Amino acid sequence: MASSIGNEKNVNPVLRISQLDAIELNKALEQLVWSQFTSCFHGFKPGLLAHFEPEVKAFLCLILWKFTVYSKNATVGQAILNIQYKNNLSQTEKYQPLSKHQKLWYLIFTVGGRWLEERCYDLFSNCQQQSFCKIKSCISFGSGLLKLCGLLNFLIFLRKGTFATLTERILGIRSVFCKPQSVRQVGFEYMNRELLWHGFAEFLIYLLPLINVQKLKLKITSWCLPIAGLSNSDNTLAAHCKECSVCGEWPTMPHTIGCPHVFCYYCIKSNYLFDMYFTCPKCGSEVHSLQPLKYKIEMTEFHV
Repeated sequence: MASSIGNEKNVNPVLRISQLDAIELNKALEQLVWSQFTSCFHGFKPGLLAHFEPEVKAFLCLILWKFTVYSKNATVGQAILNIQYKNNLSQTEKYQPLSKHQKLWYLIFTVGGRWLEERCYDLFSNCQQQSFCKIKSCISFGSGLLKLCGLLNFLIFLRKGTFATLTERILGIRSVFCKPQSVRQVGFEYMNRELLWHGFAEFLIYLLPLINVQKLKLKITSWCLPIAGLSNSDNTLAAHCKECSVCGEWPTMPHTIGCPHVFCYYCIKSNYLFDMYFTCPKCGSEVHSLQPLKYKIEMTEFHV
């Protein structure tokens, strides 16, 4: 008992969130490997891997187990978070790696258990109907019992912070830090800069919805491209009706708003519905009346 207490004091405890993050990273890696593997068979007949999917997944997980838990005593997610497995059954105060039996049983519980869960109904499908129903009910009962045990183990894990999965508790393996965690010092200048930036970002998030970007853009365009000396004569209107003042293309269903410029009907109508104070981007005139252009414009007059 005294040796176990000394062992507890000598081992650096791992945060619960770090253990859960390691589990999520392992799941993400398995999904990434599976998606990359299935992409190699996109050119083959559809459903080629459907009949052998549990076996292929088990083989890929076997390869991952060989190069992670078997060789380094840690999964990929644990290695990223500076965590590794420790043999909690040993009574020594020093770190003890996992034994070969623990590694093999870890493979059987994780990879073999997942394969059996996906193939259990297919293995007994050739049995008689009555016996198959009994086997199916037993499998359902066993699966529910395992999930209940997993839930109880998770609640105990939240209370004590050890053995995040039921497999770790059964095999007596726990997560410990590979290296002692050092205290991270945060400089005052960095914190001050981060606070200022977050305050400025929140101010922009509050201010940007109040700004009419479309109207501001049109206003800046009218300042950058001033047009002086235009009259409302018919000749001036006919000379500037070859280009929409909003989109810059040949005007479709050309309309005017009371200034010497021409607009596509959809351009001026959509902008006016969006902003009732819409002004001409060329001269800044407000929309007095939306009138169709009565001049006939031939496409042959437009020369690039």
